[in-house]
Amino acid sequence: MQLSGNKILITGGASGIGLGLTERFLEEGNTVIICGRRASALEEVQQRHPALITKVCDLGSEDERTALYRWIAAQHPDLNVLVNNAGIQQWMNVDDDNFYERAKEEVAINVMAPIHLTSLFIQLPKLTTIMNVTSGLSFTPLTKTPVYSATKAFFHSLTLSLQYLLQKKNIEVVELIPPALNTDLGGKGLHDQAPPVSDFIKAVFDQLKEGKTTATFGFSEAMSKAGPEELKAAFARMNP
Repeated sequence: MQLSGNKILITGGASGIGLGLTERFLEEGNTVIICGRRASALEEVQQRHPALITKVCDLGSEDERTALYRWIAAQHPDLNVLVNNAGIQQWMNVDDDNFYERAKEEVAINVMAPIHLTSLFIQLPKLTTIMNVTSGLSFTPLTKTPVYSATKAFFHSLTLSLQYLLQKKNIEVVELIPPALNTDLGGKGLHDQAPPVSDFIKAVFDQLKEGKTTATFGFSEAMSKAGPEELKAAFARMNP
């Protein structure tokens, strides 16, 4: 992937891994657009990085995803990189009263949004790269986040297919596979002991500079290389 001179859209770019990617891509000399549901969060990041372009968009809404694409196509037709980063993580149990409603929300953001955006943005004549942010939980689930883990397994599988299917359109598909990081994903305080986002960003950019199309770090690197017995042991450790 070319790391500078791009025009990039990062979904969920105002916090967590998305913010880390936003700041690093700006440092590398790219034009960066970020979108998210909260205008206040977008404005806060833009105040720190005035060159940033922001757009409020609820990615859980099909109509808003379509509107986002139409805005990009009209105002930024030279956009050449789509980063499917936005995601939500629900800690819940299958017998919770609101399990199904929360699961639908998770599937809408984590599965339907990247599917829809991919199908739309590959129509842009300048698009050269799609970057998908999956998870180490793609390989072995955390049962406290059953639907999240399943959505990331789906997204990992989809990404493998897209890497093959989009070759004919000369669109490179890159997968970033993070482990748990010190973010507010799932709720404040849940990942305070995890590695910082900055360490992950540095590691994956080193790998991207080497020309890799799959970038891992820590736990996710180990899981991506694990065999059946290692995955079984990891599942037992994670879900005592």
